[in-house]
Amino acid sequence: MKAVIAMDSFKGSISSIEAGNAAAEGIRRVFPDADTIIKPVADGGEGTVEALVNGLHGQLSEAEVSDPLGIKITAKYGILPNNTAVIEMAAASGLTLLSDNERDPMLTTTYGTGELILSAIRNGCRDFIIGIGGSATNDGGIGCLQALGFGMLDDKGQQVSFGAKGLSQLTEINNTNVIQELKECSFKVACDVTNPLCGENGCSTVFAPQKGAKAKLIPVMDGYLRNFAELTKKYNATASPDTPGAGAAGGLGFALIYYLNAEFESGIELIMRETQLEDSVKDADIVITGEGCLDSQTAMGKAPVGIAKIAQKYGKPVIAFSGAVKIGAELCNQNGIDAYFPILRQVSTLEEAMDKTTAYRNLADTTEQVFRTIKLFKQ
Repeated sequence: MKAVIAMDSFKGSISSIEAGNAAAEGIRRVFPDADTIIKPVADGGEGTVEALVNGLHGQLSEAEVSDPLGIKITAKYGILPNNTAVIEMAAASGLTLLSDNERDPMLTTTYGTGELILSAIRNGCRDFIIGIGGSATNDGGIGCLQALGFGMLDDKGQQVSFGAKGLSQLTEINNTNVIQELKECSFKVACDVTNPLCGENGCSTVFAPQKGAKAKLIPVMDGYLRNFAELTKKYNATASPDTPGAGAAGGLGFALIYYLNAEFESGIELIMRETQLEDSVKDADIVITGEGCLDSQTAMGKAPVGIAKIAQKYGKPVIAFSGAVKIGAELCNQNGIDAYFPILRQVSTLEEAMDKTTAYRNLADTTEQVFRTIKLFKQ
């Protein structure tokens, strides 16, 4: 038996690779000679660096960068064997780096994300995969651009402040001091957000409140971003605030598209291509996938359904495992997942269920029992 295992992480519990190892262990208890191929899974958010570095035998690198408030921290990024850098912007500019009372998009910056890109460039990387989920920012990406040498200037010709406050000061943009190596670089952005930069579906209205923005500042920041978009047209005539994905990560999407010529792609599709998942699925007997919670959102295009679509292409059965199953998960059966199973083995608290050792054991044990059933029908 050849089983291809492509499990998303169980957020806050076990990683994609750990989940894959647990499922493989359960399979081999029943089929000791099974060929279990573990493929890393991520959607561009948390766990993208870990999944690609572990799955493709890359390495981690560290850099001292600015956190969302400009405080120096150490952040990690990945370098793959082909010298592609893998960066999660949340490692430097993420919401989880701040306490609730520190969250304020008027002040938070993407400068640290630019510093991560700069570090990778200095390490010889020219190709980039960037996941932009989980940001603490609403600065239009100007902080990231400043770190790379772009002039985001006020009426005195000085670099503007960090955060959306800096957008309010912005009067001129130039590339006089941009690092020369940037023109040699290519950027692929793993992102499933399609929001525009401004308006009722823009980043200020939709995402800034969860980043600590006060209601009265939402339309104000939206206006700052519109001004930024107009100034950008003088730098890049094709710039449009209505571009799908421009509002991702508080407008970092807009900056990546129109200043770094980045290409956006569905996170799971990008990761599946980079890990050559389809090549492994072609001659598999069964495909195993899953994530922390299966629900109606899973069926709307999250990682397990993306994997199931590839399996469907080759007529392969798909089984999914998850920490929890909620109402709406039945839609997964209409989207390529033939059967799904929650792994919880007994009544427990959420904290107990998410314990790494417990989750790993539960996943291995549940997988074993499912494959014991499969074995009955193979005899």
